[in-house]
Amino acid sequence: MQCSRLSQAALTSMTEGARILEADSYGPKVYLLADGDILKLFRRKRLFSSALFHPYSKRFIDNAAELRKRGIPTLTVLKFFELSAPGMTAVLYRPLPGQTLRQMASQKDFDWQQNLEPLVALIRRLHAAGIYFRSLHLGNIVITPDNEMGLIDVADMRFLRAPLPPRLIKRNLQHFARYIAREELNERFPMQALEQALLPA
Repeated sequence: MQCSRLSQAALTSMTEGARILEADSYGPKVYLLADGDILKLFRRKRLFSSALFHPYSKRFIDNAAELRKRGIPTLTVLKFFELSAPGMTAVLYRPLPGQTLRQMASQKDFDWQQNLEPLVALIRRLHAAGIYFRSLHLGNIVITPDNEMGLIDVADMRFLRAPLPPRLIKRNLQHFARYIAREELNERFPMQALEQALLPA
């Protein structure tokens, strides 16, 4: 995708009236724009790093395209920008419609017994397709209006030519389990059942 220059004035105009969805010590990172699209900012944190040659924004764009090619629902990239601040880029994209699994799980009538099987099927599909999504967690899985599961926030991802080996499957589930613990969901989420369904015997 072609990269366009976005001046500070144009960035300010674009984000006027937008809702900040995510921020860090440097400032806003993700904006929900008035038209429903999302602008995600990427900062290169170190002067010399692999991001100098392959920015996280470019990985984000490439990963979204690869997921679509492999039939996994995900966001739609619209534009790629280089910002006026050194080391900063941005991606404008149309979000995947629906609710995250984290949002749905917080509802009172949500039952994991009914919803675990589709989650297992998604993760099994990713692993079989050689997709290692290190940031796999309930906040990055969306249930679409068509009742499909898709992925968002896709920068931290690797694609292998073969299904994931057992060590990577185990590591992926360890990351997932840490998220469940951090969000204090251990009492509600059936982590043991998920591991039994996905870990090689």
